[in-house]
Amino acid sequence: MPESTALSELIQQMLTSEFYPHPVTMPIQLMQTHASYVLLTGEFVYKLKKPVNFGFLDYSTIDKRQHFCTEEIRLNQRGARELYLEVVSIAKQGNKYQIDNDGEIVDYAVKMVQFPQSALLSNMFESGAMTIEQIEEMGRVVARFHADARTDEYISSFGTVAKIRQSIDDNYRQTEKYIGRAQTQAQFTETKAYTDRFLLEYSQLFLDRIAGGFIRECHGDLHLRNICRWHDRTLLFDCIEFNEPFRFVDTMYDIAFAVMDLEARGGKDFANRFLNTYAEQTGDWEGLQVLPMYLSRQAYVRAKVTSFLLDDPTIASAECAAAAKTAGDYYHQAWEYTRTASVGQLIMLSGLSGAGKSTLGKKIALEVGGVHLRSDAVRKHLGGIELQSKGDDSLYTPAMTAKTYQRVLELASKLTAQGFTVILDAKYDRQALRTAVVDLATDRGIPLQRIHCTAPADVLRDRLIQRTGDIADATVDLLASQQAAWEEFTPAESKYVMTVDTTQDLTLFLEQL
Repeated sequence: MPESTALSELIQQMLTSEFYPHPVTMPIQLMQTHASYVLLTGEFVYKLKKPVNFGFLDYSTIDKRQHFCTEEIRLNQRGARELYLEVVSIAKQGNKYQIDNDGEIVDYAVKMVQFPQSALLSNMFESGAMTIEQIEEMGRVVARFHADARTDEYISSFGTVAKIRQSIDDNYRQTEKYIGRAQTQAQFTETKAYTDRFLLEYSQLFLDRIAGGFIRECHGDLHLRNICRWHDRTLLFDCIEFNEPFRFVDTMYDIAFAVMDLEARGGKDFANRFLNTYAEQTGDWEGLQVLPMYLSRQAYVRAKVTSFLLDDPTIASAECAAAAKTAGDYYHQAWEYTRTASVGQLIMLSGLSGAGKSTLGKKIALEVGGVHLRSDAVRKHLGGIELQSKGDDSLYTPAMTAKTYQRVLELASKLTAQGFTVILDAKYDRQALRTAVVDLATDRGIPLQRIHCTAPADVLRDRLIQRTGDIADATVDLLASQQAAWEEFTPAESKYVMTVDTTQDLTLFLEQL
C-alpha cells in the first residue's frame, strides 16, 4: 500500500501526460470521492481506489484493491459493458510511476472509456436537458437490469430483517460522531426510531420479498451520478463491488436510491414518472410498501458518505464546508421520509376506452406524487404476457376481468395503508366494481375522489385509431359494445362523481387536486 507521501506523488504523476501510454487531453481532470481518485484523460478514465478502511469498505491492501478492481469490471459490465475495459497495474521504477511497465507493482486501477460529463444524468438534470421520456426509458432499463440480475438462496439470505437491520444500524453507528456537525440529535434519534419501528412492524413484508425472489444482485448505488445517457442508451455504471450486503439487496433498494436522488434535486415529477414506469414494467407494485424505509435509508447513506469527507485531511476547507452543508441536507431528507402519512388517498378514474384516463392519470400522479395503477398493466401481468404484446381472447374473459379488478383493489388497499395516493385507472363500467372501491374507502377511512373521463364520440374513435406504443389493447370496434354495457351512475354515486372532458384544458383542475 502506498504511504501517504508516495500516494500523493503517484497522483501528481497521473496528472501528467508522461504517465500514460496513449495521448491525453490536458489538463487531466482529477475527481475524488471518499474512496476513489478518478482521472479523466480525454479518451479514457482511470479509477484508483484509496487505501482506506471504513469497515463497510476495505481497500487497505494492494491485494484487496486488485480484487475489487477486478470485481468492478465484472459487475459493471452488466449495465455498462461498453464503458468498462480492463484492470491495469501501476508500477514504479526509481521515482517514476507508469501503467503496465516492468517495475514494482504498487497499485491497480480500473480503465474505462470516457464519456462527456454532460451525459451524466445528474448533469442533464441540472442543465435542464433531461426529459420525461428519458426518465421513462431509465425506468424500463432498470426493470430489465433487475429482471436479469442474479439471485439464489445465499443472495436471498441478505433480505432477512436481521441482515437489513445490521446494515442500517451500521449507518447509525458510523455517523454518531457527526451529530452536532452535520445533523441534530433529534433528527438522528427520530430517524433511527422510524427504521427500528418499520423493521419490527412490517417484518412479514420482508419475508414476502424474499419469497417473491426480489432480493437480487442489484446495483447498490443507483443515483444520477452513476447513470449516463450516451450514444442514445441509458447506462448504469459504478455499482457496489466492495460489499455484498450493499449489493445483495431488495430491488426496491435500488429504486429508492434513484427516487431519493431525483427528489433531493427538486425533481419530484421525474421521480414519480420513473417510479411508476418501473412498477408498471415489473408489476412489482407491492414492493412499494417497503419503499418509504429504503428512501430514508438511502438519503442517510448519502449523508454518511458525504460526512466522511469532513474527516479527510486532503479536502480543502471550502470543499469541506460544502460537504457539511450537503450532508446536512441529506440527513434532513432522511428524517423527512420518516414523516409518512398514516393513510393514503384514492382517486378512481372511470370512462370508456379512449376517454383519456391514462393520460389524465399520469398527470394526476405527477401533480400529487401518486401511484398510477392501470388495469391494462395489471391484467397483462396476471396473464403473464409482455406489456407491449397484444392479449388474446383469454385475457379478456369475465373471469380474468374480475381477477384484474380484484387485484387492483388489493393493491390499492396495501399501498394506501403505507400512505400512498393511488390513482385507479380502469373503465369501472359496472356499478359493483365502483362500489367495491367505495366500500374499501369507507371501511378504512380513506379519502376518495371519483373522476369520470369523457370525450366526444369522434374523439374517442380518433384516439383509438391513432393509438400506438401503448399497452392497452382496446380498438375502435369495441366502442359500441362498451357503451352498451356501461352501467350509468346511480343518483347516490352521481353526487360524488366529477365528470371531466379530457379534450379541455385541465391545468386548473389539476392544480385543485
